[in-house]
Amino acid sequence: MGKEHLHLVYFFFFILCAASAKQVSAQRDSATININLQNASIDELAKQIELQSDYRLYYDRPLFDSIRITASVSNSTPEAILKQAFSGTEFNYSIYGNSIFLTKGEQIMVVLPSQYSGETPNNVSAPKVQVADLAAPEQRVISTLENKIYTIGVNTNSQKTNATIAGYVKHSTSGEPLSGVAVFITKPRITAVTDAYGFYSLTLPKGRHELNLRAVSFKDTRRYILLLGDGKLDIGLQDQLLSLKEVVITADKTANIRRTQMGIEKLDIATIKQVPTVFGEADVLRVVLTLPGVKSVGESSTGFNVRGGSTDQNLILFNDATVFNPAHFFGFFSAFNPEVIKDVQLYKSSIPAKYGGRLASVLELNTREGNKKEYSGTAGIGLITSRLNFEGPIIKDKTSFIVGGRTTYSNWIMDLLPEKAGYRGAKASFYDLNLNVSHQQNERNSFYFTAYLSSDQSNLATDTTFRYSNQNLSLRWKHTFNNKLYSVVSGGVDKYEYNNYSNYLEEVDYSMKFSIQQNNLKATFNYYPTPKLNMEFGGSSILYKSKPGALLPYNERSLVVPDVLANEQAIESAIFVEPRYDLSDAITLNAGLRYSMYNNMGPGKVNFYAPGLPVTDANMVSTESYPKGKFIKTYHGPEFRLGARIALSPTFSVKAGYNTQRQYVHMLSNTTSMSPTDVWKLSDMNIKPQRGDQVSLGLYKNFKSNTIETSVEGYYKNIKDFLDYKSGAVLILNHKLEQDVLPTQGKAYGIEFLVKKLTGKLNGWLGYTYSRTLLKTEDITGTNSINGGKYYASNYDKPHDFTLIGNYRFSHRVSFSLNTTYSTGRPITLPVGRYFYKGGQRLLYSERNQYRIPDYFRSDISLNVLGNHKVRQLTHNSWTFGVYNLTGRKNAFASFFASENKVINGYKLSIFGTAIPFVNYNIRFK
Repeated sequence: MGKEHLHLVYFFFFILCAASAKQVSAQRDSATININLQNASIDELAKQIELQSDYRLYYDRPLFDSIRITASVSNSTPEAILKQAFSGTEFNYSIYGNSIFLTKGEQIMVVLPSQYSGETPNNVSAPKVQVADLAAPEQRVISTLENKIYTIGVNTNSQKTNATIAGYVKHSTSGEPLSGVAVFITKPRITAVTDAYGFYSLTLPKGRHELNLRAVSFKDTRRYILLLGDGKLDIGLQDQLLSLKEVVITADKTANIRRTQMGIEKLDIATIKQVPTVFGEADVLRVVLTLPGVKSVGESSTGFNVRGGSTDQNLILFNDATVFNPAHFFGFFSAFNPEVIKDVQLYKSSIPAKYGGRLASVLELNTREGNKKEYSGTAGIGLITSRLNFEGPIIKDKTSFIVGGRTTYSNWIMDLLPEKAGYRGAKASFYDLNLNVSHQQNERNSFYFTAYLSSDQSNLATDTTFRYSNQNLSLRWKHTFNNKLYSVVSGGVDKYEYNNYSNYLEEVDYSMKFSIQQNNLKATFNYYPTPKLNMEFGGSSILYKSKPGALLPYNERSLVVPDVLANEQAIESAIFVEPRYDLSDAITLNAGLRYSMYNNMGPGKVNFYAPGLPVTDANMVSTESYPKGKFIKTYHGPEFRLGARIALSPTFSVKAGYNTQRQYVHMLSNTTSMSPTDVWKLSDMNIKPQRGDQVSLGLYKNFKSNTIETSVEGYYKNIKDFLDYKSGAVLILNHKLEQDVLPTQGKAYGIEFLVKKLTGKLNGWLGYTYSRTLLKTEDITGTNSINGGKYYASNYDKPHDFTLIGNYRFSHRVSFSLNTTYSTGRPITLPVGRYFYKGGQRLLYSERNQYRIPDYFRSDISLNVLGNHKVRQLTHNSWTFGVYNLTGRKNAFASFFASENKVINGYKLSIFGTAIPFVNYNIRFK
């Protein structure tokens, strides 16, 4: 600290001391304390003084571990007691008002130094000074030191016994906000977890507290505070310098025990990068697929199924923007750049009330805001992809940006494929671009802008080229009203479209188009009225605009007849409230209510059918046209969220949950996974929204000082009005789609086991899931029933699923990762007989999904080699080497049958039938 700063500090304390001199003198004169201590600790001495006076003592407990106090005094003052206790030691004390600061070696000065006052203050033995910070309610203190007392708020002599401290937790080097940081005191146990913006709020009893902070991959830290009134405290965390015995540092180590919500999985980007994936690039969705209860229908699919839900029943949010197709390259890559991702959170049950519109899950991806202090970047080069990212401050400590992009150069691999594979000469390319800008206007207002674009184009050596893209823009405004209330208002535009075309022969060249766009607005408020009650409430609205399909001639010479489906639009609105109440340290209740309303709007035509009869042309009684803006059909209803947690011990808890969901959009697909020909359909007069409810129960137990987490979760789910298709259904360019779909009821149930080892040279997780997903489709007359109206396995029903993720660190620079997975083969429909008709062989098929493809097994390995750890160098480099599908197993993606020379032959399709080595080179620069 410079001399000019010391002068200001001295002057500041002189004014305060002068103003309160009479009050201090009166307190000292009236203090009469009796103590009798033998070989006591500093805590026992402080307790005796505080119980018998208005004084509060503040000190760093570890610094006083070595001192033992023996004293017996009557009718004495704290000053005299401390002078006797510290006589002949290096410990000091300073008294300011009714606060006593105990220090070791150095002494806090509370009077003006002699060079200014002309007087020599008593009891000053050390020239160095430690000064506690004082903060008015609207003054923000930035905390960087552990062994320092931070005074928060001002003492107003109010009758209130509690006060609220709030602020942001940030990376001490880059200034980026940190989410998921546990901020807590231990006595009484009061905890808060920072949100996506790094914000926390704690209502605590006034007085002295030790504030603890724990976060993934950051050094555990603490702050000593003197809480006099409401105030703000920003805290900076430092990266954890890992030893070979500590690889992963967790957030609140008992978060899985203490939180009410069930079925929540959170992954940080460091964990994601450790899991081996095909072609070696870190892949967010591939790692999500390793979690219990999450499955995929095949190897080349980033579409995922959660607890019996279809792929369209997952809400994928990228900084609050909805992404409809999260896949690149036909599912080989996810559409998210790992270098801009901060963390990923998956809600399998206990979905917060602020989220709606999907039945199965919410996948929330949050991006980094960019370095607020200096410019830096990363780059990576792989066998078929490359990426480049750059970030830094626009206005230092206030405005930052991060921009990133990925692209592929995979055509050379296509040229290496054997001629008989049929893909030589195929073309495939993709790219995605990210731009995030964050701006802190002042202490109360912050703004966040996100722009995202992904694009794919491929032809796979056919006459059809597939082109599809996601386009997202969002703007968020966070406003802090006070320490107990803040809001986030967001708005944006999300669009997904494809334009598939054929230009093989001019006369029959065509283009097939589809697009869906949603304009959304949402306001969420977070309120912390008491230490035991947290409340989240708000509302949202989405305007859907869909162009369900168009077949157009590709050029002027094409003879293709245009066929265009009528545009669709609708409004989905909702209000929600979700309080969480701590009855005690052991019992927490969570209850949420979301009320959603959906209005299908004109212009449009609606076909009406005779009630009680099959939906066919023969039973269509009329067609009615609706003008633009006219409500055609309205659906609405409540959605409930209920949760409870009972902690039977500090390391063992039982949780139960129940939630209901409504989904107003449907994905129509003729494949088992997401594809560039899928169509999203809005609910209307004839196609009802999907509905579902889920009940779940879980047991959670930690071992070995909370370094090993175990959990068992069971669930049962009902699904109503899910869409399945009649045999031979037409899903694309169908003007009467309601005639080819059947409302389907379903049930899903299962049990999930998870073991996580969070620390040490060897870490990772082991998961096993047993689950079933069964559907039942039956029309009114039974003529179009599937499997005679009996339950049948869904396309993604895979009863057994096992995953092992392991990481072992040999040294600071070298680590090894393993990913092993096994699952039951998915259901298929097979021919069970054959017959001849009109000179050709025909097949007789089994009931739907009566058989299964062979079981799936795969094992991947990778070796990660970091460069040297010198701090002062331009770039930090690393290599990743590995093998995907180490055993070369020919896992079946699908089975199909083809007629060849009037004979039908069966085939098994494998996506990766051999071991695939990969290598990636990564660069980080600043």
